[in-house]
Amino acid sequence: MLEGWGVYHATLDPRDGTVFAATNHRVYGSTVQRSADNGRTWRRSQKVGLPEDSGLTLDAVWHIEPGRAEEPQTLYLGAAPGVLFRSDDRGESWEVNRGILDHSTRERWFPGAGGMCCHSIQLDPRDSRRMYVAITAAGVFRSDDAGESWLPINNNVEAEFLGDPHAEVGQCPHKLLIHPARPDRLWQQNHYGVYLSDDHGESWLRLDGNGLPSGFGFPLMLDPKDPHSAFVIPEKSPEYHYSSGGQLAVYRTQDSGETWELMSDGLPKQAWAAVLREASAYDDESLYFGTQSGSLFALTDGQRWVEAVRHLPPILSVEVAQWSA
Repeated sequence: MLEGWGVYHATLDPRDGTVFAATNHRVYGSTVQRSADNGRTWRRSQKVGLPEDSGLTLDAVWHIEPGRAEEPQTLYLGAAPGVLFRSDDRGESWEVNRGILDHSTRERWFPGAGGMCCHSIQLDPRDSRRMYVAITAAGVFRSDDAGESWLPINNNVEAEFLGDPHAEVGQCPHKLLIHPARPDRLWQQNHYGVYLSDDHGESWLRLDGNGLPSGFGFPLMLDPKDPHSAFVIPEKSPEYHYSSGGQLAVYRTQDSGETWELMSDGLPKQAWAAVLREASAYDDESLYFGTQSGSLFALTDGQRWVEAVRHLPPILSVEVAQWSA
């Protein structure tokens, strides 16, 4: 499907089964594509772009997030350079969020190695006006008024590359997730550490000094039934984006980050692998992740990993959903 396109993220909308893909192409640019027939045919959105008065140019589209069940036409799109779009016509057209585009702190944001991407969009399931975004390298932001305004929420998060490591913005989140059963709880894999917040992001607690070989990594997975459990895949360092110690391994906490344990049964003992921020997924039954070297792994019986497929191109995005052919 979509041969020749870089699919940074693809997801199946649980509201109606439409597949949406955030796609980028050197010739054809960046756009959202959607399929109502499980990928047999695709339709592109109208041109996704930024207003001329912004002085910015769209670099890439990164993440698609379906809206809430009560807003069946709504979708959100994260993109670079650090922008958020909303569609209210099932992805036919997109309007930029001015609160993020014109944020008063934007002049202190800057691109990471992958650009200044808005890669995480999280909707509070209990509050229809609250949502979160994470932008590299700007930080995590929360809206309490359905996206009209945005509050930086990076208190206690460290950015060691900044002159002020606790600056209001300029932080580098790699992945942000809200726990579906406990929406006041946020998990964050950051450039420097794994973090947890239990107050909607007002403050953060760093969790990686107690069992993880490195605080650096990209993917983050949760157990939807257990808000105390989370899973990360550490990489050696910000300079070296491959598995710590040459061992591809997932680490699990079951006590809200007080301790971490190795989950490597079934994974290769020596592998200098890397896993991107969208290349992991989870559901009520299992965990899944894909590597840049083209292997997809799934957890069986809660303990052992199985390599489900190998020799794919670099895996950019992994999602799990109910599916019928």
